[in-house]
Amino acid sequence: MRNILLPTDFSENAYNAIDYAINLFKDEECTLYLLNTYTPILYDTEYILYSPSHISLDEIYKINSQKGLAKIEKRLQREYDNPKHTIKKISAFNLLTDEIREQVKDKDIDLVVMGTKGATGAEQILFGSNTVHAIKRVNCLLLAIPSNYKFQPVKNILFPTDYDLDYTDKQLKLVKQIAENFNSNIHILHVFLRGTLETEQEHSKKELAHQFKDHNHKFHIANKKSVPQAIYDFQTEHQVDFLAMINNRHSFFENLLFRPVINEIGFHVKTPFLVIPSGKYKN
Repeated sequence: MRNILLPTDFSENAYNAIDYAINLFKDEECTLYLLNTYTPILYDTEYILYSPSHISLDEIYKINSQKGLAKIEKRLQREYDNPKHTIKKISAFNLLTDEIREQVKDKDIDLVVMGTKGATGAEQILFGSNTVHAIKRVNCLLLAIPSNYKFQPVKNILFPTDYDLDYTDKQLKLVKQIAENFNSNIHILHVFLRGTLETEQEHSKKELAHQFKDHNHKFHIANKKSVPQAIYDFQTEHQVDFLAMINNRHSFFENLLFRPVINEIGFHVKTPFLVIPSGKYKN
């Protein structure tokens, strides 16, 4: 049984991410936790519609949150009605990232799936602020789905890496499961920032080959490019249906996500993006 957390703000962008998750795991037994968080401010225009003497502002937000989740549940039942999927609703007075962290622990969550679009809707933004905060603080697999990206079979997975860490079966488990389910090709992309691989990197490369030995995989090299540019170019030149990276916070992943160079080259997520924690994590 796979436990998947699906945060939603009731936007179509959020529903699109839910739609992708349901299709990706349509043949698996899953519990889908729909999560909506609310943090009322002291004064709100919606508040004037109600009498303060009868209902509090917190209760108004709670009622609206629960109604929104119920609407999504009915929509999912109407559009999918998958007997393998159990839907549960969570309405919480909390900051989104804090609540995700709590639910990951309390519900034994295997995967968080979120939309990438930020509040501004700007195309040049790699991730919305909520997604970035979740990547930084949530110690769980996180799958970010681009706005308007519709599900399609995962035939080609791009796995950029610097070979600067040891790869474990736990880290790569979901990537291998997806590759098995869709008979995917795994493209391992290394960006050469130094002349040759060091001994430890050579060892890591061999370990990665061993991890993917039962799946179609191929190694690629990009020379004299920044990591964002190399990923952008590969996605432009090859069909890529899924991007997966290990969040090695002290390596190129953080540079990829949080440096201004992203916007300078117009890099933004084109495909579903799986972020894998580098350290110890639940699954």
